[in-house]
Amino acid sequence: MSPESPWRTADFRTLFTATALAQLGTNIGYVALPLIAVTALDASAGQVGALATLSTLAFLLIGLPAGAWVDRMRHRRVLIVADLVKAALYASVPLAWWLGGLTLWQLYTVALLSGCATVFFDVASQSVLPQLVGRGHLVQANAAVVSLMAVGNIAGRGAGGALVQLLTAPAAIAVTAASHLGSALRLIALRRTPAPAPPPVRGDGPGLGAQIGEGLRHVLGNAELRALALTASLTNLGFQIVNTLLPVLFVRELHLPAGALGLYWAVGGLGILLGSRCARPIAARVGYGRALGLAGLCAAPAGLLIPLNGAGVWLYVAGFGSLVLAFKTGMDNVLGVSLRQRMTPDALLGRMNATFRFLLTGSLAIGAALAGLLGEVAGLHPTLWLGGVLLASAFLPVYLSPIRARRHLPDHPAVAAAVTVTGVAAPGEARPALDIKCT
Repeated sequence: MSPESPWRTADFRTLFTATALAQLGTNIGYVALPLIAVTALDASAGQVGALATLSTLAFLLIGLPAGAWVDRMRHRRVLIVADLVKAALYASVPLAWWLGGLTLWQLYTVALLSGCATVFFDVASQSVLPQLVGRGHLVQANAAVVSLMAVGNIAGRGAGGALVQLLTAPAAIAVTAASHLGSALRLIALRRTPAPAPPPVRGDGPGLGAQIGEGLRHVLGNAELRALALTASLTNLGFQIVNTLLPVLFVRELHLPAGALGLYWAVGGLGILLGSRCARPIAARVGYGRALGLAGLCAAPAGLLIPLNGAGVWLYVAGFGSLVLAFKTGMDNVLGVSLRQRMTPDALLGRMNATFRFLLTGSLAIGAALAGLLGEVAGLHPTLWLGGVLLASAFLPVYLSPIRARRHLPDHPAVAAAVTVTGVAAPGEARPALDIKCT
């Protein structure tokens, strides 16, 4: 193990193993929840779309203020409470099913409230990571976390499909609840988390709205961060339109077992794993920005293969397209997240992450709603083609931005902050848009 490896940090290992448990549960639930709606409650395409929308709607409702709130909270406490809430919510589903009282409205409630818990968990985990490993190790740490998420996609979604097929969907949801409980118990060992920023005294310092505005200006006012946000949002929009309708396509039109859907989604996890592992060596060879730009350019045509999903060989053609795009997404997640963390001062990490989550996961909510609406009105396959076109064009904001010329990650954000105060941009760097004022 390298002396500079993030694995030498006990708190990083704790966060990693807790995240592994949470990811396993999340991915099993990703497969099982819509399948409960389709198979046990006879949900239509519109109702499945509503379920998927509610699971991500929280990022639109509370995503932005959550960043300011998390910046004032103990990250360890936020992570533990979020996991416990999700464990209780998911445990209510098999309980209601065994008692004969499960309804779509309960699934809607579980999806919405667990989405709220996910908002806080995701913002806190990405905000605490630079504090645990140091900014010099962010690429290695993010590569490990993204690889973990990819393995979770492979194992969790594959297991989710198998559990639904062998034990029923409610039993699979019970495993999801147990996984989140295990994650919460593991996080109790997390120790070295930064102290929260003190809440401003009334009339002294910016209020909640002003703090949210600082996070928005930091992301949307910077050409590189704005391009990362746009590309990721379009990618999420396209993927969500496709993935929302896949349970209906597989079960009702292709008459495939639940395990087939889990395996199909697991292929995407394999692509993310490969992309996350290749991100660092490719970036070291061609440059961080060029790696992001070229990955998008080369993978774009694969987006047009996904809508070909159907019987026989076309299932494999669409799976290959999903694999290629997932590889690109794995690279984006490692390099893009590292870039935006290095460009953000510590005091703004929560709000920066919340702004990205608001945009990226808000795109998931919009994509799910569009999929449900257009699936009912226009049909499955025209809606799948809309998702494919979005996936094929999502790379353009990053490819046409200054990111493509960047060879290295930026300096520590304290340097950028000092530069912004004096009004002089560092040579060769985009000037940060955040206007830092002494108070």
